[in-house]
Amino acid sequence: MAVHSGKSTGAIAVNRRARRDYDVLETFEAGLVLTGSEIKSIRAGRVNITQAYAQERDGEMWLLNAHIAEYHGAGGAFGNHEPLRPRKLLLHKKQIRHMVRELTGQRVTIVPLRLFIRNHFAKVELGLMRGRRTFDKRAHDARRDANREMQRAERERAR
Repeated sequence: MAVHSGKSTGAIAVNRRARRDYDVLETFEAGLVLTGSEIKSIRAGRVNITQAYAQERDGEMWLLNAHIAEYHGAGGAFGNHEPLRPRKLLLHKKQIRHMVRELTGQRVTIVPLRLFIRNHFAKVELGLMRGRRTFDKRAHDARRDANREMQRAERERAR
């Protein structure tokens, strides 16, 4: 019998664009309430969180606009799920209150940064984000390219 370590299986989906378009102020880890066909589709890697965001409704946090593709093996009595349906996020009340307090009065939003599986549960890393201006995005891209060139030069020098 195999013994599982219970560690993370790595990121299933990463929102790379979020780190370019926003400054990350804070990060949170949240669980997701999913149906059986949704978790199977996530494990298959058929998920897109690029356009997704989180919003508070009635004291609960919800993940909106996250696309989890239909699972083709699903059928039977329950059938498949709606790909863009709102999904409840599992967070502590204290965390939800903190996020809501940060959202009011400031120009910030909550964006999923990555979706992963830990201990057989689907989790999403949420970022409390502030939008960047266009010139900030260009500066970020220039710094990234410069760092990439320096690393490439160092590798060439090491050979």
